[in-house]
Amino acid sequence: MSGPDAAASDRPAPVHHTVQVPATSANLGAGFDAFGLALDLHLAVRTADRGAADARVTSRGLGADVLPTGDDNLVWRAFTDTCGALGVAVPDVRLEVHNRIPLERGLGSSSAAIVAGVVLARAVTGTPVGERRLVELAAEMEGHPDNVAPAILGGLVAGARGDDGFVVRRINPLPGHVALALVPPSAQATDASRATLPDTLDREAAVDQVARAGHVLMGLAGAWTVDPTLVGDRLHEPVRTPDLADGGALLAAVRADGLTAWLSGSGPVLVVLVPEDDATAIGRVRERATAAGSDTLVLALDRLGALACPDAGCALSGVGGCVQCPRERL
Repeated sequence: MSGPDAAASDRPAPVHHTVQVPATSANLGAGFDAFGLALDLHLAVRTADRGAADARVTSRGLGADVLPTGDDNLVWRAFTDTCGALGVAVPDVRLEVHNRIPLERGLGSSSAAIVAGVVLARAVTGTPVGERRLVELAAEMEGHPDNVAPAILGGLVAGARGDDGFVVRRINPLPGHVALALVPPSAQATDASRATLPDTLDREAAVDQVARAGHVLMGLAGAWTVDPTLVGDRLHEPVRTPDLADGGALLAAVRADGLTAWLSGSGPVLVVLVPEDDATAIGRVRERATAAGSDTLVLALDRLGALACPDAGCALSGVGGCVQCPRERL
């Protein structure tokens, strides 16, 4: 017997894998639901044999005290949904999770969980399927590709819904820069935040939105220098920033310093892009963030995306000791 309903005795022993998935920042200003950037902050998940008394999921790190440990866990749901979509049996495994991505802050924690499940399903079952299909599956679960696509592919990604599904393009982002993620103590639920968005934009605002999106995308790709005054958008930031704890004062102050900054996803995290060797700018942003009660994470731009490696194996170098080994993140 084969397929999702195959008896457990018919299933081959799973080859356990560990996956690492990067955090992501979506929108990047005016690219609402379209642009995303992968960041060097990771969720790591490993599959393991499951005994009768074992919980489906064990968690460490951020959110470990609130994340579900049963079949309703988001990583597990994505894992099983992907197995179903690929037409393969769901391996009876458990998941060991170590999360470093802040929850409900706008850094793609839920997208990372979905991507972890999707990528692990392919790896553990040995199903031959390409990244494009993985992006489609994850985007269908998430609703849009702006977080899941860079989480899978790494780098800078632009996505849109074409006539035949999602169309995603990836490029390496601007070299020599780091992202400063300014993380406040309070969370912000994405669903509640999306409910405040306007249904329409007038023509002038729509034209301005398109112009800003094109300018920022090409700037982050390295085609030209981003003008910080063009990073803000006309759709989501005007209604979301007033709901921030400081009413958007920190974002306004950072932009007034001439830095490229945006509300990450639905917020409340702000992301500031600065040259990695500009200690003065980094220090100034840290000072402003501390005064506003936010922590500052200095993150490299992730160009690798999701990486799954088998136990005692390596998906990149083929030998032990790889500097990118996801098992090191557990």
